[in-house]
Amino acid sequence: MLNFDEQRFLRIQSEAIALQKRLEAVIASCLSAGAENIFFLGTGGAAILMQPAAQLLQRRSRFPAFLDMPAELVVTGCAHLTEKSIVVIPSLSGTTKESVALLGKLKETGATVITLVGHENTPLGKGGDHVFVNFAEDDTSCESFYLQSLFIALAILKQRGEIANHEGIVAELARMPELLLEVKRAYEPKAGAFAKILAGSDYHIITGAGNVWPQAFYYGMCILEEMQWIRTRPVHASDFFHGTLELIEKGVSVILFKGEDALRPLAERVENFAPNYTDKLTVLDTADFALPGISSEVRALVSPVLLATVLERISAHLEVMRNHPLTTRRYYKRVAY
Repeated sequence: MLNFDEQRFLRIQSEAIALQKRLEAVIASCLSAGAENIFFLGTGGAAILMQPAAQLLQRRSRFPAFLDMPAELVVTGCAHLTEKSIVVIPSLSGTTKESVALLGKLKETGATVITLVGHENTPLGKGGDHVFVNFAEDDTSCESFYLQSLFIALAILKQRGEIANHEGIVAELARMPELLLEVKRAYEPKAGAFAKILAGSDYHIITGAGNVWPQAFYYGMCILEEMQWIRTRPVHASDFFHGTLELIEKGVSVILFKGEDALRPLAERVENFAPNYTDKLTVLDTADFALPGISSEVRALVSPVLLATVLERISAHLEVMRNHPLTTRRYYKRVAY
């Protein structure tokens, strides 16, 4: 595979899986101590990657789950954020400015802070009440963060008796590192063609629904915009027909991500509409990826993970095709802001 270290990928994702038991134990302890809600409070891309886990809880649990922006909470606070809150802060670097600022406020509030970081010797690596360290880099962090946050959500469902087959799901998830690697290998011959589509336009409408919508948002903002300087319009498939549809015409690129959860029909609605008005609809469907032995329930849960692992292959080809390394920045962490 182009510019890819298979063993490094397996190691990072396997170490994410290895955190499951401790994550479950920490959640069990928090609930036993009277925790009343959970906040997922990342910044930027890491925040987006928490959305599927938060959505899972919002849809399947009576335990309140919140998403918010640290930069805003530092200014405004939140009536629901108390000493009885669990707060999950993901940060690959462990130094994200807005999240570090929030950490100080949380210490005053008394909330229990779980940090998910790539580096221990950092403010967030040292500052959490429960710190989970799994070294990763940009090309391997999505799967790791998705899996860790999913384990947190599943642990809450288990402790509250809101899921019947927790152990079976976790056992299937334990197989994901090797299965994801096989997905990458199988998709590699197709990755260049998809990258060519992305390189062929300076503007893309990117859409999806359900738990793959965050990956659409993430890929548009964090990869195509930040890392490739390609303009995008990420829009949820539910909102596609409330404004964005008026931008569809011949030559406009629409990128559609399809997952396997109950919200798939919302993506299909876009898929049925767009070809009538543009000749540039491109679909990336997780149902096309083989996961031998994985149940339909778990396939639905890992749809965003599957997209992330395939999109990494596409990005590897895209940066070479455009002669624009994914590490190139003009402003991010380069100038004062």
